[in-house]
Formats: sequence, C-alpha cells, structure tokens
Amino acid sequence: MENISLGIGSRVKHPSFGQGVVIQSYSDSYEITFIDYGTKTILKSFEGLEVIDYVGSSTDMLSFEQVERTFVKLLRRWTDLQEVVPMGSKWKGGMMILQPADRQLKPKEIPVETFFHKIVMVRDRIRVMEQRINSSKLDDEEKVSLQQYITRIYGSLTTFNVLFAEKEDYFTGDSK
Repeated sequence: MENISLGIGSRVKHPSFGQGVVIQSYSDSYEITFIDYGTKTILKSFEGLEVIDYVGSSTDMLSFEQVERTFVKLLRRWTDLQEVVPMGSKWKGGMMILQPADRQLKPKEIPVETFFHKIVMVRDRIRVMEQRINSSKLDDEEKVSLQQYITRIYGSLTTFNVLFAEKEDYFTGDSK
C-alpha cells in the first residue's frame, strides 16, 4: 500500500472501520472519513487498507484545510473583521506602567491585555487600509508610494512583537 499514493476522494475499505473516503493525504498517513466511525488517521504503511476507487494525487485538488486557509485569507483581505490574536502567556494579567519623569505626577497603569487589544486593532486597520489602497483606482506609482509608508509603519511597530504569542502575527517592515 505504501508504494501508491491515494488522492483526495479515493474510496477505501478498512477491515475494522468499513468503507471510507480519503479527505486528506499527508507524507506518512491519510485522513479518512468512514461511514460509521467518523474521521480516522490511517498510516500509509497499514497493509489492510483495500482500495475500492483510486483517485490519483493531483496538484489541482484542494484539501479542506487548504480551502479553509484560502477563505480566511480572503476574509482578512476584504473585510473589517478583527481576528482573534493570542497574546503571549507571560503578559496575561500584567500591567503596563507609564511613569512621568516628574515623580510628583501620578503614573498611568494600563492592563497589558487592553494595550495589546489596541495594538491588534491598529494592525488590523493598517491591513484593511493596505487592501483598500491595492484595490483603489490610484495609479501604480501612487499605490507604491502609499505601500512604502505602510511598510514603514509596520517597521515602526515591530517593538510590540514581544506581546504576540505567535510569530505569524508579528509586525514586519518587509513588504508582504
């Protein structure tokens, strides 16, 4: 069984789970949805899997995961919806304290979660502005000029990357 690679949509029969359909193919296993047993992960090296209807691996076929990622990317690009971005656990419950140089003045305390939420809102609004610029009727030279400003804004905000739990959420000064 290991010498052939089943594509998404291949129908198979498992000795314990019965008939199923391959819904995802990984380097070492398949994700197969069985009629009576739901979705199971089966190793490609499993000898007891009988192929009922073979569908070859095709670069044109998309997995559910790829479709979901594409929809998420499109929603981020064309809506004002704010995504849920996790904050680094070490900052949860923390306080940001702004102490004026004049010690007679009272310091300002802000929960880190509140500050983080505002940073994420700024990032999301910059992304929406970037997409609106890209889809506008401005000429290419004007778009490039505005994109350079956006890249510089992202670069200025990289200081706040320390607050994010995931590197994929970081600000980056490089063009995207």
